[in-house]
Amino acid sequence: MHDDRFTEVNEEAKEVFGPGERVAVLLPLPLAGPYDYLVGADQRFMQGDIVDVPLGNRRATGAVWGRATGEVDASKLREVHGRRDVPPLPKALVKLVDWVSRYTLYPQGAVLRMALSVPDAFDPPKPQAAYALAADLPEYRSTKARERVIAFLRGNPPLPAADIAREAGCGASVVKGLVDAGVLASIKIEPENDWPRPDPDRDGVTLSDVQAAAAGELCESVGQGFGVTLIDGVPGSGKTEVYFEAVAKALTLGKQVLVMLPEIALGAQWLARFEARFGSEPAMWHSELTAAKRRDTWRAVAEGKVRVVVGARSALFLPFQDLGLIVVDEEHDGSFKQEDGVVYHARDMAVVRAQMEGVPAVLVSATPSLESVTNVRRGRYQEVTLPARHGGADLADVSVVDMRKDGPARGRWLSPMLAEALAETFEAGDQAMLFLNRRGYAPLTLCRTCGHRLQCPRCTAWLVEHRLVGRLQCHHCGFQTKPPDQCPNCEDTESLVPCGPGVERLAEEIQLLFPEARTVIAASDMVHGPKQAAELVRMIEEKEIDLVIGTQIVAKGYHFPGLTLVGVVDADLGLSGGEFRAAEKTFQLLYQVAGRAGRGDRPGRVFLQTYMPDHSVMKALAAGDRDAFIDAESQAREQAHMPPFGKLVALIVSGRDEAAVDHAAAGLARTAPRGEDVRVLGPAPAPLALLRGRHRRRLLLTAPRGVNPQAMVRDWIGRAPIAKKVRVQVDVDPVSFF
Repeated sequence: MHDDRFTEVNEEAKEVFGPGERVAVLLPLPLAGPYDYLVGADQRFMQGDIVDVPLGNRRATGAVWGRATGEVDASKLREVHGRRDVPPLPKALVKLVDWVSRYTLYPQGAVLRMALSVPDAFDPPKPQAAYALAADLPEYRSTKARERVIAFLRGNPPLPAADIAREAGCGASVVKGLVDAGVLASIKIEPENDWPRPDPDRDGVTLSDVQAAAAGELCESVGQGFGVTLIDGVPGSGKTEVYFEAVAKALTLGKQVLVMLPEIALGAQWLARFEARFGSEPAMWHSELTAAKRRDTWRAVAEGKVRVVVGARSALFLPFQDLGLIVVDEEHDGSFKQEDGVVYHARDMAVVRAQMEGVPAVLVSATPSLESVTNVRRGRYQEVTLPARHGGADLADVSVVDMRKDGPARGRWLSPMLAEALAETFEAGDQAMLFLNRRGYAPLTLCRTCGHRLQCPRCTAWLVEHRLVGRLQCHHCGFQTKPPDQCPNCEDTESLVPCGPGVERLAEEIQLLFPEARTVIAASDMVHGPKQAAELVRMIEEKEIDLVIGTQIVAKGYHFPGLTLVGVVDADLGLSGGEFRAAEKTFQLLYQVAGRAGRGDRPGRVFLQTYMPDHSVMKALAAGDRDAFIDAESQAREQAHMPPFGKLVALIVSGRDEAAVDHAAAGLARTAPRGEDVRVLGPAPAPLALLRGRHRRRLLLTAPRGVNPQAMVRDWIGRAPIAKKVRVQVDVDPVSFF
């Protein structure tokens, strides 16, 4: 069969494999490499083609990865069944899969699984049933609804029944009745999915001189090959509108664009801004999409029909055919790190994909990661800065509340100073936000008789009370149970009491203090998907809400002009636990939260409730001196040889048999690599020593920047005695230590 994909070949074209040749096919399974197969008669393949192959006694789907290794005799090879009717994976994506596998030390097949995540998209959409008027209309019983259907179809092409019913203003039963009566004839049509085409020439907002200069620098980089630019701008400085101009430039050049957001399901305001600028919404890629939408989107990206995708970290592995720009918004956000399956950081891999594609990458943040700041200082990244809020608004005034001196009454969580500020804000008709990064009602329930604490049976974690739904829940494995009537340990009744506040308990206190305040709780377990997020945003924007009580989902990029007060209930929450990134993460989160206040024409105020007012994070936030904090944090990291000034790899040893886990961890310690300035710490119980029923031990390898830790760790694991029932997870460049 003729395949017009092979009619033009140049030096950039992929290698073609014809009948009788041997090819390597990589399968989306946790395999270290591809398997060899024979190309059958009348078959021709190129690298990236998605093919079906025999695997044991079943049929598997994979991708042609290149020429076979030749390690298996041709007489023992089985033939490829055939190619799926979908464009091949682009060359840059093939290279990315290999690169991610080498860097993260996960099998190539496990990485490929993320690129081939929608098997239903590998075949063209099936024809749809559509209906048109029959050539010879039979006699039928006439009704007004039926006549509307007939009149509509006289001037329109065949359409699916649902579309006909909608356009004719009738129910589906009316259309079905006409089909049964022979008035409508059924035909098969190819399904159409008209993907919106954003208009790059549509007028956007008027940029300030500073914004226009920054946009100009970004636009100059589009179409000029690989490079990384960091947009460093204070909250409300117009970072989004600036990089929209680079998106427009890429679209003008006919290229595809990927924009990555940390939580796309919560990007309602971002989508509204995009539509206002380009006249249509982008394609979206996130976990809330239906299976059908994922299938259609994946295939449309592969066919080049989708011009702009906004997505979460998994969008990085979509098969873009003609990518021209990658943007990572809120690049500092920890949500870009995938902790399950293949452990990787989507921000860093986005830079790698941009390099593979030969296109610019733009990283965006009001609180850039220390890694990005260091890359700017080393000259590896370019930087554009937006030092002031758009329209002349000032940054909010930050006050530190010393809870040791000005704390609340027993059983309360709001200091008198913050409660007074709330009263003043409501009196002025303004909106306020209380930030507490704890879901539920209380993070801990204990027995005041015997001191027993209610703990998850599968994790080293306390059960969190969610009083609104009447459940105790583990936030790590999802275990749920009803609150017991008596203590499981001493069996005393009415002795279980909640300890500490969650957002639900905070709302209870607000109800007592301000019963007239219209309050909403914004937390990930209460805002499900884009629709609910969009409705929440609408209510706040239209001032149907006086007070938002939220977790970290309200800290990311929202613009509420009527919000003038932000109160951080527990500013110390992220500083415990001993993580080397704790201060940086806390500063970023609190700075972002503070940035929600005073974005309109009224000044903003921020109150940080803390028991550590002398901590460097609190001092930097109060003084508004972000650069001083970054300098001090950089110095501390460099002295400790921690990233980005050194290499760090975590090994997490886990299994259901605790003795086997300890034995494997001890074996890793005995065979640990030795070398100048190379250290291995551990094994030690992980902070979550039991997670989802698996016991966990952790080892950390630290090394200077010039060392290749991947080769070292690969050799290390290969030499260590590890039982099959024990899993060793590798985390290169760990972000969290749980």
